[in-house]
Amino acid sequence: MLAELPVAMEVVLKAVIVVAAFLVLPLALGQLEHKLMGHMQGRLGPMEAGPHGILQLVADGIKFVQKEDVIPAAADRPMFRLAPAVALIPYLVALAVIPWSATWVAADVPASLLFALAATSVGVIGTLMAGWGSGNKYALIGGMRAGAQLVSYELPMVLSAASVAIAAGTLSLTGIVQEWSWWWLAWQAPAAFVFLAAAVAELQRTPFDAPVADAEIVFGPLTEYTGLRFAFFLLAEYAGMVVMALLFTVLFLGGWRGPWGDIGWVGALWTLLKATVVGAVILWFRVAWPRVREDQLQSFAWLVLLPIALVQLAVTAVVVVAIS
Repeated sequence: MLAELPVAMEVVLKAVIVVAAFLVLPLALGQLEHKLMGHMQGRLGPMEAGPHGILQLVADGIKFVQKEDVIPAAADRPMFRLAPAVALIPYLVALAVIPWSATWVAADVPASLLFALAATSVGVIGTLMAGWGSGNKYALIGGMRAGAQLVSYELPMVLSAASVAIAAGTLSLTGIVQEWSWWWLAWQAPAAFVFLAAAVAELQRTPFDAPVADAEIVFGPLTEYTGLRFAFFLLAEYAGMVVMALLFTVLFLGGWRGPWGDIGWVGALWTLLKATVVGAVILWFRVAWPRVREDQLQSFAWLVLLPIALVQLAVTAVVVVAIS
C-alpha cells in the first residue's frame, strides 16, 4: 500500500509511523514494568490514574514537565544540554531499520544489522557525556562506569550478531529473517544468551546497573538532571529496551515468521508479540537479580560472554562451510 504512494508522501508517512512507535512502545513497556513488578513483588502501587493505574505514566510525564530545569554552576553547559538527545536519538534511528514484517520496514538499508548495532552503541555516549558534563564527581564515576560497560559488552554483542549473520549469509535484517529456520533456536542459542546479556548491560539495566547505583553514587550520571531532561534519559532507557527486544526477535526468534501466517499486519503482530516476551524477560531481571559489583561485571564480559561468543562464531563458520 505504501509503495503505491508518491515517494515524498511515503517517506513522510513512514517517518510519522516510526516516531509514533518510538513514543508509544517505550511508554507501554514502562507501564508493563510497573504492573509486572507490582504483581511479582506483591505491591499495589498507584491505582488512581485511570483504570488499574494505566495512566500513571501520563501523570509522571505531566510531573516532569512542571519541574524546574536546573543546570549546575560547574557544569559544561553545552555538553550537559546535549547529552539527553545523544542518548535518545540513536534508538530512533535504529528503530527505522528494523523490519516488522515481510512487507514493511521504514528504511531497508544495506547492511542494516551493522547500521542498527552502530546506532545503538552511540546511545551510551550520551550517558558518558552526562557524567562528564554535570561537574559532579558521582556523575563522573557513573559516566566512567557506563563507558567501561560499553567497551566491555559491545564486542560480545557484535560477535553474537555476527554468528547469525554468517549463518544467514547476509547483513540485512530482512534477509536474516528470510533465511531463519526453527532449528536455529538450538544452533544459535549460545549467541542468543550472549546478545541478551550484553544488551541488558549496554542498557545499564539490573543486574548491570552499576553506573546508576543509587546506594553507591546517588544516581550516577543522571544525578544533576531534572524535569524533561531527566525524562528524556528515562525514555532513552525504555526506547533502548524496545530496540534491543526487536533486534533479538529479528536475529534469534524469526522476526515476523509464525505458524499462522507472516504477511502484512499478521507478521507485524508476531514481531510485536515476540518482542514483548523478550522485553518482559528484561524486566524480570530487575526483579529477580541483585546488582553485581563492577569487577564481577567486567569479569562476566571478558571471561564468560566473550569466550562463548568466539566459540559460537567458530562453530557457525564451520557448519556453514561444511553444508555449503
